[in-house]
Amino acid sequence: MKTDFLVIGSGLSGLWFSLNASKYGKCIITTKDAVSESNTKYAQGGIAAVFGENDNFESHIQDTLIAGAGLCNEKNVKIMVENGPAEIKRLVSYGVNFDRNNGELELGREGAHSSRRILHHKDATGDEIENKLVRAIKSSKNVSIKEKTILIRLLVKDKKCYGALFLDIRKNSLFAVEAKCVVLATGGIGQAYKCTTNPKVATGDGIAAAFRAGAEIENMEFVQFHPTALNVESDVKFLISEALRGEGAFIVNSKNQRFVRHNLKELAPRDILAREIFNEMKYGKVYLDIFHRDKEFIKSRFPSIYSRCLEFGIDITRDKIPITPAAHFLCGGIKTDSYGQTSIKNLFAIGECACTGVHGANRLASNSLLECLVFSSRAARKAKESKNKPLKQLNNNSNKIFYPIIKLNKKEEKELIILQGKLKNLMWCKVGIIRTKSGLKSALQEIDSLEKLIKNNYKNNASKIILETKNILAVAKLIVKSSLKRGESVGCFYLGNK
Repeated sequence: MKTDFLVIGSGLSGLWFSLNASKYGKCIITTKDAVSESNTKYAQGGIAAVFGENDNFESHIQDTLIAGAGLCNEKNVKIMVENGPAEIKRLVSYGVNFDRNNGELELGREGAHSSRRILHHKDATGDEIENKLVRAIKSSKNVSIKEKTILIRLLVKDKKCYGALFLDIRKNSLFAVEAKCVVLATGGIGQAYKCTTNPKVATGDGIAAAFRAGAEIENMEFVQFHPTALNVESDVKFLISEALRGEGAFIVNSKNQRFVRHNLKELAPRDILAREIFNEMKYGKVYLDIFHRDKEFIKSRFPSIYSRCLEFGIDITRDKIPITPAAHFLCGGIKTDSYGQTSIKNLFAIGECACTGVHGANRLASNSLLECLVFSSRAARKAKESKNKPLKQLNNNSNKIFYPIIKLNKKEEKELIILQGKLKNLMWCKVGIIRTKSGLKSALQEIDSLEKLIKNNYKNNASKIILETKNILAVAKLIVKSSLKRGESVGCFYLGNK
C-alpha cells in the first residue's frame, strides 16, 4: 500500500493535518479504534485563544509561560498564540459550533488565565470538533481511513522514515504502508497510570515507536495530572472540566472547608491544585461544590457533566462532586521543530505525542487543542515539500521483521491484563504526583523486570494487547528515566524529600 501522507492517529491533530494535506496529495489515516475515538473526543473545556475585546496576544503568551514554569519554548508559544485565532476561524468553517451569546462568542474562564478566552461547545467541545472534522474527512476524496489498525513499528533506514508496519486487528494480518511523509498523531500516555482521564487507546504507541526508531524524545517527566476527575470506581476517570471552577465552583474537604492556599484559589495552575488535593486526600475525601450557582445555568452550561454524575447518583445542582487528581496530559514527547519535524527525516509528530515545547513544565488549560490546530496546519504546509519526491521502494528483506501473529488464550490475556495493572499501580504510587529518588529507582527496577518477562514470553509476537503492553512499558520507562535526570521540582514534576 502506498500514499503521499500516512497519518497515524485520528484526534484533532491527525484530522486537521489530513484536511490540510489532502489539498496536496493522497492521505491514509490509520487509527487503532473507531476514527472518532481519541483524547480529543473527551476534551470538555474548549480552546484558548484571543478573541475578547480586553484580551491580547502578549497576555496569553505570558499566561502560558508562567504556567510552564519558565521552561516553555517562547518562539513556539508565540507562534501558537498568534496563529490560533485564524486556525479557529477555519475550524468554524467546517461547521464547528462554539457557544455564542447574542451572536458573540461566549468566552469561558479557566485556571491561570488572566482573561476569559476559552471557546467552548457546552462542556463537550472535543466531541463537537471530532464529529464535524470526521464528517469533513469522510467527504474528502483524497483521504481514506483504516480503522482497527495498530502500529507495530516505523520503517526507518539511515535516519529516514519510509512508512510503517501495522496489525489489522479485525483481519488479524500484517500490512505495510509506504509513504513520502509519515505523521505520528497518536495522542497521550494516560493508560500508563492507574487513575487517568484518557481513554483506553492512549497507550503511547507513537512515542514508543519513535523512540525505538531512534527519534529524539524529551520532557517525558512532565506528566500533568488534572486536579478534578470524578472519584468513583471506573476504568477511566471522567473529567470534571476546569470550566466548573471558572464558573465559581469551590474545592472543599470532608469538613466542607476550602483549603487551597494559592492566591488564585480554585483557579491556580493545575500542578499546584493537583498536589494540594492529593495531600488533602490523605485525611479524607475532596469535593467540588457548584450548587450555589443557579440550577438551570448548571444544567445548560454543563449538560454532559450533569448527566454523567447523575449516573452515579450525584446531582451536581445540589450535591458535592467527589474528585481526585488523575493523569491527564503529557507535556513532553517526540521532539519536534515548529513545523512538527522530528529528528528522523520524513517523520513528523503532532498533538500530544509531540513535544513542541509550548507547554514547558506544565500545560496551561485549553492550550492543547490550540497546539493541535496550529502545529498540524504548519506540519501540513511543510509536508507539502515531500509531495514531488519519488516514493522509495522498500526492500522487504531488510526493512520488515517477521512478527508471528498469535491468538492468546484467556489465561494469557488475563496475565497481560494483570501485568498492566501492576505497572499502572506502580506508576501511580511511585511515578505520580509526588515522586522520590528512591521510589523512581525502585520503579525502574520493577519496570525492567516486567520488560524481561514480556520479552522472554512474547518476543516479536503481534497482537493488540501484547503491542500495547510493550508500548506502555516503554513510555513508563522513559518517564522514570527522565524523572531521575531532573534534579529539582518544577511545574508538574514534583520531587519529594525521601
